Amino acid sequence: MLSVKSLNVFYGESHVVRDVSFDVEQGETVAIMGRNGMGKSTLLKAIIGLLRGRSGSVWLTGRDLSASETFDRVAAGMGYVPQGRMIFPYLTVEENILAGMETVADKTIPQYIYDVFPVLKEMKARKGGNLSGGQQQQLAIARALVSNPKVLILDEPTEGIQPSIIKDIAKALNEIRKLREITIVVSEQVLSFAMDVADRLFVIEGGRLVHETSRADTDVGRIKQYLSV
Repeated sequence: MLSVKSLNVFYGESHVVRDVSFDVEQGETVAIMGRNGMGKSTLLKAIIGLLRGRSGSVWLTGRDLSASETFDRVAAGMGYVPQGRMIFPYLTVEENILAGMETVADKTIPQYIYDVFPVLKEMKARKGGNLSGGQQQQLAIARALVSNPKVLILDEPTEGIQPSIIKDIAKALNEIRKLREITIVVSEQVLSFAMDVADRLFVIEGGRLVHETSRADTDVGRIKQYLSV
């Protein structure tokens, strides 16, 4: 479904993502784990097209999107939930969700969105800026989902969110994957969340993928060593 091949990304002369390659199958969830500053967000921004790789390629369903703009990648089947959520604070919940439907012919919000995120149905007339951090995160995920993506990319979705809501988000992502057979790529520092949602875990350090494991074979102690400061 998604293939990243020998991707290198720079900020100026700083080499941030170094020769990263990985594949994700349809319906699979992978987590990119790592400490702050290791290249997680840069990697995801390069996949969605907010940053351009200096070399390497990004493929979706066999199509090379390396030269495509972000809006073309969304139209091709990528959905993106940015770090910090970036919802529209002065729009209502419903208006925020509708803002994600630019590439969709039918502008009716699918019922499954409210089934998976019932709090959004309760608060659909409330301004996005009046929601809690956890509720805003659910709104950001819903906004990305209504574009009907084949691959959903989430950048640190648990950042600044209380543990009980983190569990709710993990449950919602697992439900969405079953309902939609969607592929998910998530960058994360919370290992318990990654273990709840991911089939495979990668660790990025110094811009390189240095470790890969299936959830069943994960050495939790080893991953925690990578994540410790």
